[in-house]
Amino acid sequence: MKIVVTTPTGNVGSLLAPILVRAGTPPRLLARDASRVDAALRAVCDVVELDQGDREAVAAATRDADALYWVDPQTQDDDPLDGYRRMGESAAFAVTANRIPRVVFQSSVGAEARHGFGEIDGLGLTEDLLNATGADVTHLRSGFFFSNLLMDVDAIRAGVLTTTRSVDSALAWVAPLDIATVAATRLLSADWHGVQSVGVHGPTDLSFAQAAAIISDAIGRTVVAQQVSEQDQARQLAQFGLTAVQIESLLGMTRGFEDGFEPADPRSIATTTPTTLGSWAHEFLRPAVAG
Repeated sequence: MKIVVTTPTGNVGSLLAPILVRAGTPPRLLARDASRVDAALRAVCDVVELDQGDREAVAAATRDADALYWVDPQTQDDDPLDGYRRMGESAAFAVTANRIPRVVFQSSVGAEARHGFGEIDGLGLTEDLLNATGADVTHLRSGFFFSNLLMDVDAIRAGVLTTTRSVDSALAWVAPLDIATVAATRLLSADWHGVQSVGVHGPTDLSFAQAAAIISDAIGRTVVAQQVSEQDQARQLAQFGLTAVQIESLLGMTRGFEDGFEPADPRSIATTTPTTLGSWAHEFLRPAVAG
């Protein structure tokens, strides 16, 4: 079985590839920078360096693939949706040209809405493009990544967990390893068919207030959830050089969940995964904050 995995240095891809190696199916890895792929993986996997937006290169690298794990990488487009469209078109071109039978796409809760979720709408675009290929496609609609917290280490170190959401509004939180595990089971199985979506929701829905309490216990210092305005968040993002369109796309991701949205894949045994925020924070966030 030939499995191709994109973004092997990402939060999920870097964990998925070793799972497939342990399963006895070392994947082909498509990387923007092959030198960033873990050396142990480079030793056992075929690594192809390319731009995922280069459809011809992606088609060549996925020839004879039995399954593809596709992640839309970040682009520098002023409008992020343009980047998602290009990446989705590249994936669909390769799947169609090579008649790849199975695709697992790293999507997100909210992509099913197609509109009103900012940057997540771009994942909905890719879902539509992959659905049209005729391949068997599974969209992994994941919750809020635990690893997003690593981007706010300074604020957490200062005792604050900020969000533009209401701090009492709950949503699904999930560990990247759990997403990788679900992805591996789908890639290795040939017993599912058609277009499907699978929620990957972590063990329980959490508000930011609840998450802050869990993080406090895990890292040994008090952290309090604080709601900030979109205007304040926009000013902070602008300091990092983001354009107005990029900022609006990021803010829109949160805004979509504040309108009574219910995921298409509700919490069930099929969508609930085991890793708790507390155990993840103790292993990964605690040393980051201490460092």
